Amino acid sequence: MSAEEPADGETEEDEDLQYFVRIGQTDLDGTKSVERSLSELKGIGKRMARIVADEADVNRQATFGRLDDDEIESVVDVVDNLDEIIPSWMANRQKDFFSGETTHVTGSDLEESRRHDINRMKMISSYKGVRHKRGKKVRGQRTKSTGRTEGTIGVNIEEIREEMEEEEAAGEEE
Repeated sequence: MSAEEPADGETEEDEDLQYFVRIGQTDLDGTKSVERSLSELKGIGKRMARIVADEADVNRQATFGRLDDDEIESVVDVVDNLDEIIPSWMANRQKDFFSGETTHVTGSDLEESRRHDINRMKMISSYKGVRHKRGKKVRGQRTKSTGRTEGTIGVNIEEIREEMEEEEAAGEEE
């Protein structure tokens, strides 16, 4: 049997498998379990993936690409309506600056809202905004010994050798 020809039982299983499952604007890996592939979606971690699978009445160890279309739709509905299902302390956008609502944002919307928040901090020149502008550490990390990105630190041996060679050459000419 060659490597290209699958066994008889494998062809039927592979035909049922969806390799990519689309939720929102993100393609999730259909070959992984429901819990693991949901945790790849931005805004959903391990705990949130477990909650989504339980709310959608789906086995979280099942392969995501082998689920029926109805089960996948129930998972998508739960992900879209997460802010209604989870408690408010678990949401990632509590008391939004503009709307004042508590929501749970996922996918590319999360990246966009984060970018807007950082730009707003930069515009009003808050402490965190100024740190973002300058490219410094924002959350109170140590900066005395870490985060040095500009220039070289320590002794540059090559420059010292070049200077010594120049001095020797100047001494020989005299």
